[in-house]
Amino acid sequence: MSEYERSRTMPAQPEHVFDQAANADQLDAWLPDALHVHVQDPPAVTVHEDLSGQDMPALLRAQPDQMRLEWGTREQGSYTGWLQVAGIGSGASEVTVHLSFFDEGHDPGEGAVYDALDGSLRRLEEQVRMRADHTAG
Repeated sequence: MSEYERSRTMPAQPEHVFDQAANADQLDAWLPDALHVHVQDPPAVTVHEDLSGQDMPALLRAQPDQMRLEWGTREQGSYTGWLQVAGIGSGASEVTVHLSFFDEGHDPGEGAVYDALDGSLRRLEEQVRMRADHTAG
């Protein structure tokens, strides 16, 4: 089993950050570029991976009261992950993303995973900033 985790501080209230992260219509805006989530009958979703061209049945659950998203593959159980938003004071939040690969063949490797996590957190922060600017203006 391989596990990876990254965190990033964002200049917004945790509720605002969670709302952006959990918005099913905007997941593609911050997820890794090669992944696309198609919501079917929540929590059931399908994840399309551009590199392999495969669609994978998955689950995506939002827990607003805990400001947490959880996801994973439905049938094989080879992959799970979560995103947690926490307030850190002064109107800022810390977002942590954690991935677990139970099937080593599904793990793309440390460098690729950390690049994807860092990129996703950066794009989520951009989403949060754009939404905050749009709301303020």
